[in-house]
Amino acid sequence: MSPVLSVKGLAKRYGEREALRDIEFDVDPGELVAVVGPNGAGKTTLLSILAGVQPASAGTVDGPGAGAAIGWAPQQPAVYAKLSVAENLRLFARLEGVVDPQAAVERMLEQTGLRERADERVERLSGGNRQRVNVALGLLADPPALALDEPTSALDSPQRERVWEFVGALARAGTAVLFSTHHLGEVSRNATRAIVLADGELLFDGAPSELIAANGGGGERDFEAAFVAFLKERGHS
Repeated sequence: MSPVLSVKGLAKRYGEREALRDIEFDVDPGELVAVVGPNGAGKTTLLSILAGVQPASAGTVDGPGAGAAIGWAPQQPAVYAKLSVAENLRLFARLEGVVDPQAAVERMLEQTGLRERADERVERLSGGNRQRVNVALGLLADPPALALDEPTSALDSPQRERVWEFVGALARAGTAVLFSTHHLGEVSRNATRAIVLADGELLFDGAPSELIAANGGGGERDFEAAFVAFLKERGHS
């Protein structure tokens, strides 16, 4: 199986500050990869580079899901509140140069379960449904990989679960999904793999259960404690 993304020697500098340095990993189809770390670790910077939103200072991102080919859903929904769900999808499909915008709109309404909300203005939607629209925008071009920056940050527990049901279905259908989150319980419940960043460095890349086992834990609820212990042991608090 060829990776959807292959990241080699990735670095990002802002003046004298190194936001990322020497990041390397591959992502296969259908993987659900959590990118976690303390504030300022470089999570959003990494995801935005993978999505082609900003350039790297060094290194490469290769594969069929690289650059503009990867879907991107930023933390703040990039939608027009006064437009309906369908109008937003249609507009962004045209902006992205989708060959058949209406077909893409129909596909996303079906895939996201938003058909009944198609004519409703986005400003009237619940937070969970707005986030589903945000994710749908990143999927309009049917990308092999999708990057989600804090997709559930402003949602309550039932809304978060509905978003993860949707995202999990994408992964099972073969879309590689990378996401950042501060809700660490979401990592052990939903991710097949965790990448831990701190101060721009990649410190861990493996299954959430591996991080738990290596740091004295024994279950899903222990991921946050294992994560904190792991960072503390390496001088990051």
